[in-house]
Amino acid sequence: MQPQTITPAQRRELDLAGYTVLPDFMPPALLLEMRARISAIAAQEGEHAGSEFKHEPGALRLANCVDKGAVFRSAIAMPAILDAVGHVLGRDFKLSSLNVRSALPHNGIGQPLHCDMGALPDERGYWVCNCIWMLDDFTRDNGPTRAVPGTHRLQRLPENPRARHPDEVLLTGRAGTVVVMNAHLWHGGEANRTDRPRTALHSFYCRADKPQQQYQKRLLRPQTQAALAPELRRLLALDDPRNDALSAAVQVTSGFLK
Repeated sequence: MQPQTITPAQRRELDLAGYTVLPDFMPPALLLEMRARISAIAAQEGEHAGSEFKHEPGALRLANCVDKGAVFRSAIAMPAILDAVGHVLGRDFKLSSLNVRSALPHNGIGQPLHCDMGALPDERGYWVCNCIWMLDDFTRDNGPTRAVPGTHRLQRLPENPRARHPDEVLLTGRAGTVVVMNAHLWHGGEANRTDRPRTALHSFYCRADKPQQQYQKRLLRPQTQAALAPELRRLLALDDPRNDALSAAVQVTSGFLK
């Protein structure tokens, strides 16, 4: 049975380290279904895959995943995930984007340390949170996420983002694990030095008073929007006039997001 909340220890990890690991969070059936759906989308979209967001050398990207399968829509609203995100952002938040990033085999290009969207906490506190759904095993060699614990509390961006940091850790785990990360934490995807791709889904959330990285109301097909339950419409901010105004003001957002 899926947990409904995270534990007190996991809340402390989010507060102090800036991330917490949920081992084997995805039931096997969900993991298989998500992998199959991603493979089908990648084959269908071909060279256009990820075009709603961006292309990245050395990685396969898929974007706008809310519009591309019920399996994704069920994942973003799992109670324990929402509980963890709410612990970071407060209870008034929304999905900002839902993308896939697959580090390709023998990819020698790792990401610099960064905060997602270049975001720093503001007077209200934290406003970005990222969940990394490990669809393959994350090993030391296949492009895991490196992170520097505690840096979400520094309120500044890394000064030498390409350099190794003495306090950095590698977030490894079995396929089916989910990492919930305060996205103000310094982190970046490592190079994949193996002969197999390393794939993850990234459900990225932001506080309700900030613009979505990908404006869901514009991206989602009318038939997708019409079929959504009220709780998903709220999570996607489809009926929130604040979100419409924010997204109209910010059409394109730069910055790293895995």
